[in-house]
Amino acid sequence: MKKIQFFDTSLRDGEQTPGVNFNTSEKVRIAKQLEAYGIDAIEAGFPIASQGDFEAVKAIAEAVSKTTVVGLARCAKADIDRAHEALQHANYPQIHVFIATSEIHMKDKLNMTREEVLQSIKKHVAYAKSKFDKVQFSPEDATRSEKEFLLQAVQTAIDAGASIINIPDTVGYTNPTEYGQLFNYLKTHIPNFDDIIFSSHCHNDLGMATANSLAAIENGATRVEGTINGIGERAGNTAIEEVALALYVRKDFYQCESNIFFEETKRTSDLVSRISGVPVPITKPIIGLNAYSHESGIHQDGVLKNPNTYEIITPSLVGVATNSLPLGKLSGKHAFKTRMNELGYQLSETEMTESFKRFKDLADKKKQVTVDDLHALVLGQAHEKADKYFLNSLQLQYVSGGRQGAIVTIQEGEMTYTDSAVGSGSIQAIYNTINRLVDEDIMLENYQIRAITGGEDAQAEVHVTISKPQTNEYFNGVGIDFDVLQASAKAYLQACSNALSEQA
Repeated sequence: MKKIQFFDTSLRDGEQTPGVNFNTSEKVRIAKQLEAYGIDAIEAGFPIASQGDFEAVKAIAEAVSKTTVVGLARCAKADIDRAHEALQHANYPQIHVFIATSEIHMKDKLNMTREEVLQSIKKHVAYAKSKFDKVQFSPEDATRSEKEFLLQAVQTAIDAGASIINIPDTVGYTNPTEYGQLFNYLKTHIPNFDDIIFSSHCHNDLGMATANSLAAIENGATRVEGTINGIGERAGNTAIEEVALALYVRKDFYQCESNIFFEETKRTSDLVSRISGVPVPITKPIIGLNAYSHESGIHQDGVLKNPNTYEIITPSLVGVATNSLPLGKLSGKHAFKTRMNELGYQLSETEMTESFKRFKDLADKKKQVTVDDLHALVLGQAHEKADKYFLNSLQLQYVSGGRQGAIVTIQEGEMTYTDSAVGSGSIQAIYNTINRLVDEDIMLENYQIRAITGGEDAQAEVHVTISKPQTNEYFNGVGIDFDVLQASAKAYLQACSNALSEQA
């Protein structure tokens, strides 16, 4: 069995998703879950890009114990020094150095000749090697680079000390046949290919990121770069959970294994979705809401007789649980704490007290509190604590002419503010009021709602995307509540918090 490593870039490339902006505490929380998921290397950020990125990389380096922590750097001495400073306390630090090698990038973006690019690779990879034991090099836009020059660039990086070579399909241009042939070409022409970790990095612009990554593995790659849920700029990146499960389910074909703990798949996906504010499509492979649903009568009959007739993945394999929590409003704090520990949450005493209070409030409203309810409770609590604005109270009333009125009170630090507005419906009235409270020109671009569990007492999870027309920026928010209007207000307030925190 060939061992395949997984390199997660949700916190760097994934954060380039429009509307996504993780703060440091959120990045640390995701990084710890990625470690629990079995990710081999976490690209924590681009340290020189901003002070916030530097602090996040530094915090992750100090928080993660078993997983390699990676900092991104251009072929520039200042970038490499900044990455080294951020990663100095990591147990397993790695630097990821890149420069473009396609004609269009070298000519129109870098304004450099081929020889100048090769000299930069030689100089900066060698310098990075003087600072780090593990150096990764990426020839940006590799799949649109001339093959012979790409080979020169890769060999130059290896000779200068790179032990990991990543071949990025930066703009999602290639297909599985071409991408596989490219890896095979490098394997044929690089004498010490088997001594180097070769990695794929694919974007999903043409919907082939997963297939391209698997083609790379078939042709010598031993590492896959991607993100959880496939988040990323434009159409996103390779979805790590898809490649990992494909290797597992088709082990007979790929003859590969990994360090992924599959039962952590759903929890990891949910965490990234809720913190990023990017909902998972219901038909998404592996972790979509409908991934294990069967509508066709023929399919239902087959599954009832033998699940293997139409299911190649069992829900339990990826942590999709159907069992409910055997706790109710009479349950004590000790039982609640024990159950939370079983679910993988290591909460401080303050966090546990707050979570238990929320649990008791929820148990008063719901007939049955499920595992999904608990996950939502903890993630929602962590989100709200970090928000600039907190929903204090919400009141709706009917206005003549078929319109709705909303009175909203929000809290910002120690201050509370109340205002009201009308709209053609309840949601519009709430959002018009919040716009008045935050005193910003904000537009709602997208609104999605789903029930966290089934039944009439299900909690609502609302995802919104807002924009600031004056800057053309997008921001996401998520709200979770037993009441759909409360959840809607929380989601919008969180998006506003993200927008105004970015502004500050």
